[in-house]
Amino acid sequence: MNAAEILHLATNVLAGIAPEADLTQVRGNEDLREALDLDSMDFLNFVIGLGQGSGVAIPESDYPRLFTLDQLVAYLLAHGAQAGPSGG
Repeated sequence: MNAAEILHLATNVLAGIAPEADLTQVRGNEDLREALDLDSMDFLNFVIGLGQGSGVAIPESDYPRLFTLDQLVAYLLAHGAQAGPSGG
């Protein structure tokens, strides 16, 4: 995956969790939880969805490394995000 694909994945995952949230309005260094008013369960489901969609196992200890768009893109790129669980 590249950065654009990761952002697309994040948008799709978020749409299933908080359909009213607009990821396009969030700056790269802005805390997603605050910007999108995500509670802890929403954020947990978001991270799980990112992991499933990218094929990257994200341990709970790394969740703080995914608080911003910039961080989550960098994290998934560094950990070899794939094009999805089906390999597509």
